[in-house]
Amino acid sequence: MRTVTQDELGGPEVLKVVEVERPEPGVGEILVRVQAAGTNPVDWKSRAFGGLQARKPPFTLGWDVSGTVEAVGFGVRLFAVGDEVYGMPRFPHFANGYSEYVTAPARHFAPKPAGLTHAEAAALPLAGLTAYQALVDIAGVQAGQRVLVHAAAGGVGHLAVQIAKAKGAYVIATASAAKHDYLRGIGADEVIDYTAVDFAAEVNDIDIVLDGVGDEYTARSALVVRDGGHLITLPGPAEIPAAEEARIKSGFMIVEPDQTGLHALTALVEAGRLQPTVSATFPLEHAAKAHEALATGRTIGKIVLTITE
Repeated sequence: MRTVTQDELGGPEVLKVVEVERPEPGVGEILVRVQAAGTNPVDWKSRAFGGLQARKPPFTLGWDVSGTVEAVGFGVRLFAVGDEVYGMPRFPHFANGYSEYVTAPARHFAPKPAGLTHAEAAALPLAGLTAYQALVDIAGVQAGQRVLVHAAAGGVGHLAVQIAKAKGAYVIATASAAKHDYLRGIGADEVIDYTAVDFAAEVNDIDIVLDGVGDEYTARSALVVRDGGHLITLPGPAEIPAAEEARIKSGFMIVEPDQTGLHALTALVEAGRLQPTVSATFPLEHAAKAHEALATGRTIGKIVLTITE
C-alpha cells in the first residue's frame, strides 16, 4: 500500500510517498481502507518537532480518517466488512492516517455520518472531538451562556461555533474581517475583527472561552471570563495572572479517542446542526503541498488528503 513517511524532522519537503506492506488488524481492531485523511496543525508540528511523544522518524502522520472496513480482527462485533466508518484512532500516538489502510481499535471509530462525503467526514474527528470535549464534557455548555471562540474560522473553531450554537449558547467569534460573513453563516451571533480591535476591550462576562491561539491571547482571555467560568486553551499550557487563575477554571486539554463523542457529532450532523467545511483537498502524493497550506493558518475549515486506487 502507499503511505506518506519521513526519515527526518523538517519542513514539508521531508514528506514522501512509499510502498509498504498492508497492516493486518489485531485482536479487537479493524482494518480500514482510507478514502480521505484530514490534516491538522498537530500534523505539521509533529512533522517538524516529533509530536507530543517527541518521537524520532521514521513515522507516518495523520489521525483523521474516513473509509471502509476491509477486515475485522478477532472479537470485533461492532463493525463488518463494507461498513463506512470515520474516527481519530490512537491519538496522541501515531496512527499512520496518511495511508491507504490503517488499523486501530474498533471503538476508535463510529459509522460515517449519512450525507457527508468521505472528505467531509475526514475533516471532522480530531477538530470536532476537540471542540465537543472542551465545550460539552469539560465546560458543560448550557443554553443562554456566552461562549467566545478564538480562531473561529479554523479547523476546531468553525466546529466549536456550530456545536456551541446547537447547545443554545450565544456565540462570539474572533477572526479577520474577510471571514465574518462565513462565521455569521454558520451561527456566530457576534464577530470581532482581532486585527482591528482588542477583543478583551469588546466583551466581558464570558462563560466559556475556547482559545485556539495561545500565547498572550490566553492571559487576555482570562480577563473576560466571569467568576467560575471556563478558559480552555488548545495550543499548549500557558500562564495567566494568578488573580484570574484563582477565580476561573482554566487549563490545557488534549483530545482523546472517543466513540461516544463521535456518535454525538454524527447526531448533530444528521440533525443539520453541524457541517464541516473542507477548504481544499490534495491527493496523497501532494501531502507536502497540503502542509504548506496548513501552516499558513489562514484557511477556513479543514484541508483534507484524498486517497484513491
